[in-house]
Amino acid sequence: MLEKMFPKQLNNDYKGSLIARWVFVLLTAVTLVRSLIHMFAPDGGAQSIATIPLDSFTSGGAAVVVLTFSLWGLSQFLIGIIYLVVLWRYQALIPFMYLLIIVEYAMRIVLGFLKPIDMTGTAPGAIGNFIIVPIAFIMLFLSLKTRT
Repeated sequence: MLEKMFPKQLNNDYKGSLIARWVFVLLTAVTLVRSLIHMFAPDGGAQSIATIPLDSFTSGGAAVVVLTFSLWGLSQFLIGIIYLVVLWRYQALIPFMYLLIIVEYAMRIVLGFLKPIDMTGTAPGAIGNFIIVPIAFIMLFLSLKTRT
């Protein structure tokens, strides 16, 4: 199992479930689209999507939040590019990518509890975090299971 998680040779020889590969394709698309929204939406998606009440902030405070969301979008974009490279050239890393997805989304939940912010609603991403973690665990298991 460790060899499947951390292959000695990086190649396109993916032996896990096809469902896990297609879910990874979907997560890649979601990551890239979400990243572009955060980078290019006028508010970075902070108020329009994440329901952070930017209009109650000072203009400087709102600008900091918008920039932070844009920078987060850039980070998501780079992760999405890595996902694309894995799909294109190094599919043997799909199990490892699921491990990273689990860590990222689980830590989003933990950090959300440790550093809560006032919002006017529930952001779709906050709900998505609770959905992605169990799905990623299942997909990790399926990606490690050899197809018959």
